[in-house]
Amino acid sequence: MSSPCHTSALLLVFMALAVVGAEQSEERSCDVIGDESSESQMERALLKKLEPLSHMRFNVTVEKGKTENYVYQFRVCREVNSTSHDYGGLVQTDRQNGKTTVIGRINETQVFNGSDWIMLIYKGGDSYGTHCSGEKRRAVIMISCKRGVTASSFSIISEEREKEQECFYLFEMDSSVACPAENSHLSVGSILLITFASLIAVYIIGGFLYQRLVVGAKGMEQFPHFAFWQDLGNLVADGCDFVCRSKPRNAPAAYRGVGDDQLGEESEERDDHLLPM
Repeated sequence: MSSPCHTSALLLVFMALAVVGAEQSEERSCDVIGDESSESQMERALLKKLEPLSHMRFNVTVEKGKTENYVYQFRVCREVNSTSHDYGGLVQTDRQNGKTTVIGRINETQVFNGSDWIMLIYKGGDSYGTHCSGEKRRAVIMISCKRGVTASSFSIISEEREKEQECFYLFEMDSSVACPAENSHLSVGSILLITFASLIAVYIIGGFLYQRLVVGAKGMEQFPHFAFWQDLGNLVADGCDFVCRSKPRNAPAAYRGVGDDQLGEESEERDDHLLPM
């Protein structure tokens, strides 16, 4: 009786461990500020647009003399350190003493965009000490459009901490995810031109095969409706000749060539003044 109970207990333990491991392996993602019902379709679409960057990590080092030497670590809609479970999406580490400060958390996210940029804001960071009335830190990341680049040029622009409220850290980076969709549709004229060219190609190829394989034509007779196009070409040429020629067909040519008779007459006229009076 004890053996089946022992086996069942082991199975329950293994199942519990598997559930805990699955929960730990699943990383947390961005949670927009407010209730789920208040999230707009635009915010959901922007967060989905940023998903290709979620597996990447970004670091930047800032050194100002001997007093400030920090490393900033950033992830897009993921925790920098998932084992700490602090929701830290952008973290500052002091290289001198190893102190870690959360600048912004992914569970307090705002996101909006423009024509060629996306702004990601992490709020709810660790509180300031003597600056900014002790309010919580906030990270603002400006993601600008750069086609052909998944992500690059992550850097810190400034830290605004001299105000009484609404202080922030400003970062920027380049990524193709912020670019608008390229307008690839064809114009009406292009569609008509492609359709016309396709019909002509089908007519020539299909007619050629029919004349050669079914009718058994050879040479130029293989061209579809060769006699019609030949007569049409002659008619067009005659019409052009009739319209474009402005003089009557029976009128003599305006240009008269220099003949021997004309040369003879001119020479006699030139010799008249040489005869004796």
